[in-house]
Amino acid sequence: MAHIDEQGRLEPPLDADETGTLLGFLDYQRATFAWKCSGLDATGLNTTVAASSMTLGGMIKHLSYVEDHWFSAFLHDREAQPPWNAVDWKADRDWDWHSAVDDTPEQLLGLWHDTVTRSRASVKEALADGGLGQLARRSWPTGESPSLRWILCHMIEEYARHNGHADLIRESVDGLTGE
Repeated sequence: MAHIDEQGRLEPPLDADETGTLLGFLDYQRATFAWKCSGLDATGLNTTVAASSMTLGGMIKHLSYVEDHWFSAFLHDREAQPPWNAVDWKADRDWDWHSAVDDTPEQLLGLWHDTVTRSRASVKEALADGGLGQLARRSWPTGESPSLRWILCHMIEEYARHNGHADLIRESVDGLTGE
């Protein structure tokens, strides 16, 4: 039975198969991130903590890029989508983080929601085409390619790491705390 927590997040399933468990945990991490970024204006999304230049707005754009990179470009070997296809990554490897200050909260959250929707479709396509063991169509310089299973675990780790950052930043903005 599905359980919705007090923040409106669907808890990961307790008795799902491997695919359902991985997807449940990824969606839970995504929902946690959405909760940490919700209801903030541009000032809130551009707040930094201590010596770090990291902002929630930059994190939204970064996670949008990471979603597209792994689930579209790497997994399916698809061309980069806007805005990523117009970026000179050699000139600014952290463009996703730096450029977020120029975007409105609506633009940032819209980009993230659209990217997550595409990612879910890409994962569904890959699952139908070969399951969790399917290798990505792109490879690392070593010639090795990660499996969809690896990519899902990596994305869970990516969100979990940044959710910790988001906790600290959000608390500094308005005192909101919680897992």
